[in-house]
Amino acid sequence: MQLTSLDWVIVALYGILALAVGLAFARRAGRGTDEFFLSGRKLPWWLLGTSMVATTFSADTPNLVTNLVRTGGVSENWRWWAFLITGMATVFFYAKLWRRSGAFTDIGFYELRYSGKPAAFLRGFRAVYLGVFFNVVIMASVTLAAIKIGGVLLGIDKYTTVLIAGTVTVIYSATAGLWGVVVTDMLLFVLAMVGSVAAAYYALAQPEVGGLAGMVSHPALAGKLSLLPDFSDWTTVSVVLIVPLAVQWWSTWYPGAEPGGGGYVAQRILAARNERDAMSATLWFNIAHYALRPWPWIIVALCSIIVYPSLDSIVARFPGLDPSIVRNDLAYPAMLVFLPHGLLGLAVASLAAAYMSTISTHLNWGASYMVDDVYRRFIAPKKTEQHYVTVGRLSTVALIVLAMIVSLWLENALQAFQILLQIGAGTGLIFLLRWFWWRINAWSEISAMVISFLVAIYFQFVHERLGFAPMQPSLTLIIGVGITTLVWITVTLMTPPTKTSTLQTFYDKIRPLGPGWHKAVRTQPNDGTESLPAAFLCWFLGCVVVYAALFGTGFFVYGQVLGGVLCLVLVAASAIGLFKAVPRVGFFG
Repeated sequence: MQLTSLDWVIVALYGILALAVGLAFARRAGRGTDEFFLSGRKLPWWLLGTSMVATTFSADTPNLVTNLVRTGGVSENWRWWAFLITGMATVFFYAKLWRRSGAFTDIGFYELRYSGKPAAFLRGFRAVYLGVFFNVVIMASVTLAAIKIGGVLLGIDKYTTVLIAGTVTVIYSATAGLWGVVVTDMLLFVLAMVGSVAAAYYALAQPEVGGLAGMVSHPALAGKLSLLPDFSDWTTVSVVLIVPLAVQWWSTWYPGAEPGGGGYVAQRILAARNERDAMSATLWFNIAHYALRPWPWIIVALCSIIVYPSLDSIVARFPGLDPSIVRNDLAYPAMLVFLPHGLLGLAVASLAAAYMSTISTHLNWGASYMVDDVYRRFIAPKKTEQHYVTVGRLSTVALIVLAMIVSLWLENALQAFQILLQIGAGTGLIFLLRWFWWRINAWSEISAMVISFLVAIYFQFVHERLGFAPMQPSLTLIIGVGITTLVWITVTLMTPPTKTSTLQTFYDKIRPLGPGWHKAVRTQPNDGTESLPAAFLCWFLGCVVVYAALFGTGFFVYGQVLGGVLCLVLVAASAIGLFKAVPRVGFFG
């Protein structure tokens, strides 16, 4: 065990504070499902955006980044940096539409947009598919990170870690509702950032590393520092850069980066006070997620290559670890042992904060599906609000139990990342187009969901057993996207469209721009308050701002001052253009 009494006091104070916030909001959350799951739709943009950032700052995220950097270098992060493109599309095209829909959950959207039994089936099945299956895999991945942190820093086995982490978090989540989650997320985000910056500072202070200058010049990092992959190796370039930028961002469904918004991002948008707050919250989320947070993790990952050049060196440093969890992602918690006592307790508390923030959000989000889109919709439609809150709390407990079980099966964060990408391959284009093209129907989504899942099962469990050679995940992703897209487009054109009355009601409520609705409904002329060209311009400028800030920070870390200054100039120019163009995007509330 690495912690002293001082560290434990800090960890305990954090736990008491988090639980106190949960209890403070217990009565308010218990008033009804609107308060428990959407905070009465009264949350300001800065609180919602920070809550999204805190949720994506999960305990497994630095582990995933460490795994990527150790195995392929800094440029490997393009596997998730590319999702900024879809995140910015959500900001300027979809956030206002979600808020305008007034849906209770993003799954409830299906019976606003589609009609008949296919819409009802899609709503119920998708609620279980995402709220249970996908959600449990995500929470299991985060819990796996907690297992590895507990093994390295606390010296406890995986069963004890799972039991303690799951129990504490479910008590807080089932009590507080979304109000408690988002308010506590503010504290958790600050604490997690302080912990990650402290980890980077003391990683650089190690004698083997020798500070930033020593890290950058160390021979162990040769070929690892570049922000772009080696273009002489086109196989790596295609996997790391081309596929994520050309295919992955629009074609795959991944939590926190869903094409068109969805999941807990949509939940936060639906809880916003108005459309402007919905857009501002998602903009702040994308800036903080991609530009503010990555470099402390990357620095720790790079230092870990110097300090722990192999998995054997990690085992030698921590001989009591369970061999089944020793992978490259374990190097991040292994670097935390160099923090001085007090700060080590703060770092453990920050990781606990990251864990609780992510898990509590996913529990609340998944439980909202179970209550509103399954239980109330199909099983017990006429119960009291207090009854539904009770069902939501019971659903929260059931979800964490499933996640704890699955976490004992996973081996590393990248494994879960690849599984989720493959399962969602090819479905993303539907989520982008369904707001703007009337012809997409419930069967489009059902067919895409089924085919993408079957393709993922084939590549994950069948392909190699049939004697075929293993395939690169990027290649299986492209194949999955191609097959799924071909199937859902064919199914769309071969099945009846959604009822005209449903389409008209949806159009009148959402008022989407573009020519995709003219053939089906009575459209209204644009009165000039909204502009698609302005939205496209803001999308582009938003991406430039974040990528320039991300790369500029990297240049400064590497001591390349000129490159850093040029990126800062680009950030400023793009931000000014973005500020001027945003009012032309248009809002109705």
